[in-house]
Amino acid sequence: MNQRSRLSLLVTQVFILSLMIALFGRVFYLQIGAGSKYRDAALSIQSRDIVDPATRGLIVDSSGVPLALNRVGLAVTVDRSVVDKQTDKGEAVLRRTAKLLKLKYVDVYRHTRLCGELTTKSQAGCWTGTRYQPIPITKDADPNIALQIVERADLFPGIDAAPVAVRNYPGIVGVNAAHLLGYVGPLTESDLAMNDGTKYFRSESIGKAGLEYQYDSYLRGTPGIRTVIVDRKETVTSESQNIASAPGDHLVTSLDVRLQASTESALADAVLRARSTGHRADGGAAVVMDVRTGRILALASYPTYDPNIWEKGLTVQQAKDLFSETTGVPALNRPLQGLYAPASTFKAVSLVAAANAGYDLNTTYSCPAQVSVGNRDFQNFESKSQGTITMKTAIAISCDTIWYKIAFDEWIRDGGLSPKKSAKDYFFSAARGFQIAERTGIDLPSESLGRLPDRNWRLDWYAANKNYFCNYEKRAAKKELTPFLIALAKENCVDGAKIRGGDAVNFAIGQGDTVITPLKLTQMYAAISNGGKIWQPTVARAVVKTDGTVVKKVIPKIIGKLPATASTLTFLKGALREVVVSGTGAGVFSGFPIAISGKTGTGEVFGLNSDGTKKDNTSWFASFGPSEKPRYAVVVMVSQGGFGASTSAVAVRKIYETLFGVTGSIVNPKAAIFPKGPPTSLPKISATTKVAKK
Repeated sequence: MNQRSRLSLLVTQVFILSLMIALFGRVFYLQIGAGSKYRDAALSIQSRDIVDPATRGLIVDSSGVPLALNRVGLAVTVDRSVVDKQTDKGEAVLRRTAKLLKLKYVDVYRHTRLCGELTTKSQAGCWTGTRYQPIPITKDADPNIALQIVERADLFPGIDAAPVAVRNYPGIVGVNAAHLLGYVGPLTESDLAMNDGTKYFRSESIGKAGLEYQYDSYLRGTPGIRTVIVDRKETVTSESQNIASAPGDHLVTSLDVRLQASTESALADAVLRARSTGHRADGGAAVVMDVRTGRILALASYPTYDPNIWEKGLTVQQAKDLFSETTGVPALNRPLQGLYAPASTFKAVSLVAAANAGYDLNTTYSCPAQVSVGNRDFQNFESKSQGTITMKTAIAISCDTIWYKIAFDEWIRDGGLSPKKSAKDYFFSAARGFQIAERTGIDLPSESLGRLPDRNWRLDWYAANKNYFCNYEKRAAKKELTPFLIALAKENCVDGAKIRGGDAVNFAIGQGDTVITPLKLTQMYAAISNGGKIWQPTVARAVVKTDGTVVKKVIPKIIGKLPATASTLTFLKGALREVVVSGTGAGVFSGFPIAISGKTGTGEVFGLNSDGTKKDNTSWFASFGPSEKPRYAVVVMVSQGGFGASTSAVAVRKIYETLFGVTGSIVNPKAAIFPKGPPTSLPKISATTKVAKK
């Protein structure tokens, strides 16, 4: 063998040896160095997590009365690991089960499919957990029917029945509170997508609205996890861990079930009363607030719905009805989400604006039948002249033309259509001070933002709508091509970016483009009554553990101060008292033994209903009481409810009757809701209220 051959053989041997060393090194790394990592990875492929949901915490009122708890339900469940092994994949047994429970097979099938198994576009109702845990197809089974399933295991293989905790809203003393409490529902892909870092499991139920959503991280507890190991045939071979669940914490609110029930009843009565007098009255809102802390004592929205329907199983028709105009959109939380022109209740803001502009509140002003602004006449209420009156009387009888004149004069001083750089804009400034365009910050989700149509808003609005108005006759629907609307569109095309005289006078009486929520108006009147402090509204008082340990206290917070002097607020409070003594609210509160202050509002609404009828007026009454030492602010609004006094003020009186224990003109202190004021200490939550029997 020559030298070259020996060299080639040596190189080949070295190369083979190097490969062998590298191979053994890699095997050593995989089995020893990174063995634990890959064992865990292999285990994860073979492991399945079975989630045991935690018992959800209670929601209680300020005295510990449960508003939301967990009752015992009887669930009929399907074990997919058993059913899927049948020759027909369980179709026969699922059909027998559906027939016995009087359910549709298609619904049962959908409820027992994993979301990824459904090929249809809609995956509503699919199972978000795993096939290795019992999948409930109903939580309200009849015990006799459930017994048939358990006793005939041969006919119902893979089907079982077991007691489960079902979220329940007991409606004690008739309380509904659906818009306050919210509801719970199964975790969805969108919930996971919006996750803030909290660890969720797909078969969990979480808060979807209201307090259930806002305080879900406390209420939901920690689910238990049982991890099982399966083989290639998906048969469970062993259990690797079993962690018990931890119950959720309880939520104590500032609500009172008696007051909440009374508020809901008064609001419903107001709506029905308005309908009986010919008004459409398509909905309403009522809010009761502690003016010294901002705590919400009651909050109601009409129409409402049964909050238990989510656990019972929402039908397609029920889902449609919740958002249908024909049923009044029951899902809409009107106190927080409804936006309405505040009408004459806004004159409290205008009075502050006039005082800040230097107008003498203690002199007299003319209240004519109408005021001309440009080529348009703006009418007083019912086109009546009230002669020369004091400012206090103007608030009491709700004169409009005084405010037209003051607002128009200030608009002229600010430069009219060519505003000065030094424009004071007293009316807009006062409204900003009342935080009209800011959310109240209440601890409930989905609060709407009010609208303050000042100069900046007008510019943005014009930029978004200029093209539409300048091409109105081409772009508008045929039914909207009326002479008035065409003329209005032309005006908006030319001057839409400017605050016009008509905009200024409408703003002064709470009309035009100004809209706020009933909750915002409650916050405003609470601030008027307490000397100018703007409180952030809160519903929750504290989160407590099952043993009573306080986890979190919700501390009242002042978030602003009204732009008014003490003397202006004193005058305003006196004027609002005069409304009830001799003004537009006097008839409703005649003989009422507690001094109440407030303001009526009747808001004109532009546009048509879906059936083509003209929209009716918005009825308002905003108030606080007792007048001398205010403790409560109460606001009621009925959309398309007619006059403020005849509809909403009546409901407000009923709420005050409950608050103060009034029957007719007699006060019974023992019947008052809060004889010594709203509770300041936290209640004890009885363990017996944790799970209620069906």
